[in-house]
Amino acid sequence: MSERKVRANISLTLDGRYNGPGGPGDLGAIVPYAVTDVARDHLTRIWEGATTALLGRVNAEGFMGYWPPLADDETADPRDRGYAKWLRDTEKVVLSTTLTEAPWERTRIVNAPTADVVTELKSAGEGDILVNNSTTVIKALLAADLLDRLYLIITPEIAGDGDRLFDNSLPASKWTLTHQETGDLGELALIYNRTR
Repeated sequence: MSERKVRANISLTLDGRYNGPGGPGDLGAIVPYAVTDVARDHLTRIWEGATTALLGRVNAEGFMGYWPPLADDETADPRDRGYAKWLRDTEKVVLSTTLTEAPWERTRIVNAPTADVVTELKSAGEGDILVNNSTTVIKALLAADLLDRLYLIITPEIAGDGDRLFDNSLPASKWTLTHQETGDLGELALIYNRTR
C-alpha cells in the first residue's frame, strides 16, 4: 500500500495574497475567478482520489454552511455539485481548540498540532488527504514540509496588502509543475508536486 499523499488547494493573487487589505472577508481579487470553467475544472481535480478533508475550524464552518446544500441543487454547476457531494460524504477532520463536538456527519474534531495530525492520518487509511483553502493548516504543513501537492489558482490581480501564504520563515523546497491551464480572465490553474 502506498503512503497517503497530502494535497492543498488555495487561490492567490499575483502578489501571493489569499485576501485583500480588508482582512479575511476581502476576497474581491479572488472570488470573480472562482466561478470560471478553469477554476471549476480545477475544483474537480483537487478532490478526485482524496478520502479525507482536513480543515481548520473557520473554513470548516464556512464550507459546511455553504457546500452540502449544493450537493442536491439541480441548478448548480455539476462540478460544484460533485465537490459538494464529496465534502458532505467524505471523512472530515477539523483542527480546533474551541469546538468540543462535531456539528456535521462523518466529522471528528482534533485539538492537536497540525503536523502530528497529518502524520497520524498518513499512517492509516487509504486515499489522499485534502486541505482546501484552510490557510492556517496549509501554512503549518508547508513549515513542516508535509505537503506533497499544491493546487493553485493565481488570479491576475495585485491585492497590494492582505495576508500572504508563503511566509519568509518557510524551509526551502523544490516543486515540479505537473499541470497548467489559463482561463479567459487570465487566471492560472497550476498543480505542483513536491520534489523529494
